[in-house]
Amino acid sequence: MPNFNDLIVSFQTLELQDKPVIAHASLRAFGHVEGGPDAVVTALIYAFGGVMMPTHTYKTMVTPEGGPANNAINYSRREWNRHAVPYTKDMSADSLMGSVAENLRQRPEAKRSMHPILSFAGVNVDDAIGKQTLENPFAPILNLADQEGWVLLMGVDHTVNTSIHLAERLAKRKQFTRWALLDDGKQQACPGFPGDSSGFQAIEPDVRPYTRSIQVGEATVLALPLRILIAKTMDRIKKDPLALLCQQAECERCMAVREHVRVRAQG
Repeated sequence: MPNFNDLIVSFQTLELQDKPVIAHASLRAFGHVEGGPDAVVTALIYAFGGVMMPTHTYKTMVTPEGGPANNAINYSRREWNRHAVPYTKDMSADSLMGSVAENLRQRPEAKRSMHPILSFAGVNVDDAIGKQTLENPFAPILNLADQEGWVLLMGVDHTVNTSIHLAERLAKRKQFTRWALLDDGKQQACPGFPGDSSGFQAIEPDVRPYTRSIQVGEATVLALPLRILIAKTMDRIKKDPLALLCQQAECERCMAVREHVRVRAQG
């Protein structure tokens, strides 16, 4: 089983000690880790120039009575609103983010952005965290890219690679509006909400030549430069506006993107 020292040594073989990273992790993929998520986060902080992870809170989301057309929402279905939880700055990250991201969020030295749905938390990435706005939720990732940052995928693949959403936005792919419940009871509109990520693994052949790979415990850890990931994704979408969309017939967001592309082609 890997322990704290094993993790540090393994991460250092990526030779990114002075680089900030945006990390995505499945603790289960490592097998048993001595020290659990705390050991992983401590090793990340030690091994890299800065660490940021998504700490999104989808449980705050509500559906209003109306909104933009082709927004991948059925506005008449608001029965789930009663389950929404008002956003607070110390709200736990949703379980989909994983225990490693939640451990990072809880660190006393960590900073967290204030987006009520799409927040990020990190250590030694204060400038990036501070760049997020409601209108530009993925600005922290762009800031890391400007700092020669890297993406770190630990036991996961590109279907959870949040940075691809930034590339979609920069490529002018259709975005959505979602709403969050605030602690004063009001609903906050949040533009710039991304599409579905189920089809993102299709980018893997494009970025494979630039990807570093190591084995840590039972997990494969991949690292690749943010700038290259963004450029390759934008180029792919420019050549094919439907690239990286999923093929699930019931996916409302991918269907909305296809409709948007169709209307633009006709106009």
